[in-house]
Amino acid sequence: MTRGRDGSVGVSPTKYRALLAGLVAAIVALSTAIYVGVASDDGTHSRNAITDSRLPNNSAAPASTGTWVGTWSTSPAAAEPGTETTGMADRSVRNVVHTSVGGTSARVTLSNLYGQSPLSITQASIAVAAGSGTPAALSDTMRQLTFNGGPTVVIPPGRQVMSDAVRIVIPPDADVLITTYTPTSSGPVTYHPRARQTSYVAQGDHTADATGAPYTEQSLYWRYLTALDVLSNEADGTVVVLGDSLTDGITSTVGANNRWTDVLSDRLRAEIAAGRDLPRYSVVNQGISGNRVLTDGLGRPADNPSGLNRFARDVLERTNAKVVVIDLGVNDILRNPRLADPNAILGGLRTMVGQAHARGLKVVGATLMPFGGHRGYSDAREAVRQQINAEIRAGRVFDAVVDFDKALRDPYDPRRLRADYDSGDHLHPSDKGYARMAEAFDLESLKGSAPAKL
Repeated sequence: MTRGRDGSVGVSPTKYRALLAGLVAAIVALSTAIYVGVASDDGTHSRNAITDSRLPNNSAAPASTGTWVGTWSTSPAAAEPGTETTGMADRSVRNVVHTSVGGTSARVTLSNLYGQSPLSITQASIAVAAGSGTPAALSDTMRQLTFNGGPTVVIPPGRQVMSDAVRIVIPPDADVLITTYTPTSSGPVTYHPRARQTSYVAQGDHTADATGAPYTEQSLYWRYLTALDVLSNEADGTVVVLGDSLTDGITSTVGANNRWTDVLSDRLRAEIAAGRDLPRYSVVNQGISGNRVLTDGLGRPADNPSGLNRFARDVLERTNAKVVVIDLGVNDILRNPRLADPNAILGGLRTMVGQAHARGLKVVGATLMPFGGHRGYSDAREAVRQQINAEIRAGRVFDAVVDFDKALRDPYDPRRLRADYDSGDHLHPSDKGYARMAEAFDLESLKGSAPAKL
C-alpha cells in the first residue's frame, strides 16, 4: 500500500499492474472456456458448452477456433440381431473410427434409430487410440463426453443426439476411440454391420479406462455411434459419399482403411499439403452394403433404407456438407427380381440431385461398375447398366462425373472388372481396385458449387 499526499491509501503502480494483468488473464481464460456449439436430434438447435471433463485434461490443447466439419461418419443401417432383449446392458462399447481431417475440439452423434425404448447412456468418452488395432488410448487424450453439460443422456426411440463439444486434439488419418456405457437395455441396438474395422466391448463401465485391458471382446460393428465432427483449421467443409457396399468397402482389408473414400481423403489432403489449389474438405462415408436408390429393406423403421429415404439424414444433415458424391444403382439392377427400369433408377438419382441443389450442394455422380461373372449377371441387366451409364456420361444426371466403370473394367471384356481390381466375387473391388477408384476421381470436380437456378 502507498499513502498519497492527501493521506489517502492506494495501490502501488507495480501491484496495480499485477492486479490488472491477473484480471485480464481471468477474463481471457473465461472467454476461452465458453463455446456455444450446435446439437441436433430432430433439426432443432440447443446450446452446448466445451467442458473440462473429470478425466485427464490436455492443458496444451490449442484454443478452439476453426470450422466444424465431419471427420468420420457412418449410416445407421439396421437393428442388430440378437439384441432385442438385453441390448448392450451393463457393457461398454468402444467404437474405433478413422479420421479424415484433424481438429482441436470434437463432438459425436449417437443414434437410437432402431431402439424400441429409451437408450440411457450414463458415461461416454473420447480418446485418441494408442495405435492401430488396439482398444488402448493415449492416456493424456482421454476425455469425458457430456450432453447439455452432464454425463448422462437418454435418447428416445427413433432419435439421435449430439454431444457437447470437448477440447481434444484430434489428428488427421488417425484412429479415435469413442466409448459409451449403457446400464440397461433399450431393445434392439442401432448398428452398422460391415464396419471393416475392429471395435471392442467390455463388461461393466470402463469408459474412462485408457489401458484397454477390460476390452476382451472384439466386434466388426459400429454401435450407436454415427458421426464424429471436429473443429478444424485444415478443412472448410465436408464431402459426403452416399453409396452401397462399393463405398462401404465390404471387401477391403479389415482395419487397413482401404475403402476408396479413405484413399480419396488421403489424396486430397496430400495434394493440398503439396500446394495444389483444391477445396479444403474432409471426406465422410455414408455407404450401406446392399443399398438401393429406390427400395427400402424390411421393418419399421426400415433396415437398409433407400438412398431416397435416407438422403436428408445421411447427406443434407451432415455437418457443413459442401459436395455429395453418389455411387448407387447397381443393387437396384441386381436385387430386382424383374428387370429393373433404368428410367426409374435415373429418376431417383435426379430427385436426390434436386434435393442437394436446393441446399446448395454440388453433386458428383459415379458410373455403375461392371458385374460380369457375378451370379446375378444377365445380358438384360447389363443392358440396363449401360443405359444408366450413358445418361450419366452425357451429363444429364449429375453436375460432374467420376467414371468408375471405365477405370476398373477389363479392357478385353468390358462387362467384367479387370482381374487385379476384382476381389474375386466379380462385383466388389480388391484393395487395389478401391485405390484405383480413388485415383480415378478428379479432385478438380470438388471445386465450385451447385448450379444456379434459372
